[in-house]
Amino acid sequence: MSKESIVERIISDAEEERGGILSEARKKAEEAVEGANENARRKYVGVQAETAQKVKAILDGKAASARLDGAKAELKEKRRVIDAVYDGALKKLCALDKEDSLKLAENLLKEYAEEGDEIAFASGYKFSQEVMKLDVVKKKKLKISHKGADVEGGFVLLGKNSDKDVSYAALLAADRERFQSDIAAKIFKG
Repeated sequence: MSKESIVERIISDAEEERGGILSEARKKAEEAVEGANENARRKYVGVQAETAQKVKAILDGKAASARLDGAKAELKEKRRVIDAVYDGALKKLCALDKEDSLKLAENLLKEYAEEGDEIAFASGYKFSQEVMKLDVVKKKKLKISHKGADVEGGFVLLGKNSDKDVSYAALLAADRERFQSDIAAKIFKG
């Protein structure tokens, strides 16, 4: 072999090797780019999912807060309505006519008065003299108290051992404690 053919052969082998190296380098570069693109895509999808979760958590929190605020406002309004019902009932009790007022007083005295109690009437009670003429007053030896009761409607029984507030406001407060949920259920059906 001649010198020239050896040189040509070396150059030919070098060019082949260079082509193989370039091909291999291109292949590795493409794989690296493909891998980087896949990693970027995965990170992008992960960030999107994480962002969607955070957005959902924030929206759920805001929705829960809004529901709670709405429920508070609704409860406040329901209480206002129940208050109005009981305020109206108190006004009607205070405005009872003589006959109904005396019947109520007689029933309260029969049930709650003890012998010797004093009756302290509310300042606006119109029928105190008529109450003192009831048979139950004489029977239980009840006396009228010279100091008025600071209550809304009706009277308070002042006893030796304990006092009993049987005023209209106290009766309605006890009724409210016992029946408020039933009344609310009837008023706010659905």
